[in-house]
Amino acid sequence: MAATTDRTTLRRLPDRGAHDRETIHAILDAGLVCHVGFVHDGRPAIIPTGYARVGEHLYLHGSRKNRALLATIGAECCLEVTLLDGIVLARSAFHHSFNYRSAVIYGKGEEVTETEEKERALERFVDQVTPGRAADCRLPSEKELRATLVVKVPLDEASAKIRSGPPKDDAEDMELPHWAGVMPVRDAWGPAEPDTEIPLPEYLKEFERR
Repeated sequence: MAATTDRTTLRRLPDRGAHDRETIHAILDAGLVCHVGFVHDGRPAIIPTGYARVGEHLYLHGSRKNRALLATIGAECCLEVTLLDGIVLARSAFHHSFNYRSAVIYGKGEEVTETEEKERALERFVDQVTPGRAADCRLPSEKELRATLVVKVPLDEASAKIRSGPPKDDAEDMELPHWAGVMPVRDAWGPAEPDTEIPLPEYLKEFERR
């Protein structure tokens, strides 16, 4: 269970919130892009970036001049991942909504300097995007490792928020002559566009079928 703090306490629709590790991990493992909120030169900023979860940390990576990563080292930052599952169309405009799963993490970034941990995180970055790919590509050289900055943020202060199900119209609107329901949102992959004569590996065939 992640620690419930003032920042992770859900004040609006708290019944949609969750702090258990299993829920938070599942959302993070299903996502591809997170948004990083940080302060740069005294001003708030936010950028999207790839990420990877290894155990109880979320890892970010980029060049050694990446301003977002540099700004998170030893400083408070906020990371957010949202998965959109559906558009909720209600009978009233007021109750239109989304079905979604989201996770928010607060913490201080820490530069990863230990080589084995850094290599493990970079392998996970590849597999986060395409499971099985890390075993089927050249991993970073020493030069590339030196050129890459990896930062980790602990999942100690994290929360999830989830909405699912049909519209929640008011009782007096239930007989209105308007269609209501959910338009599901689903990711679609492939077909793969090869840049090689090598046959498509099985893990990518599985990826296409997701």
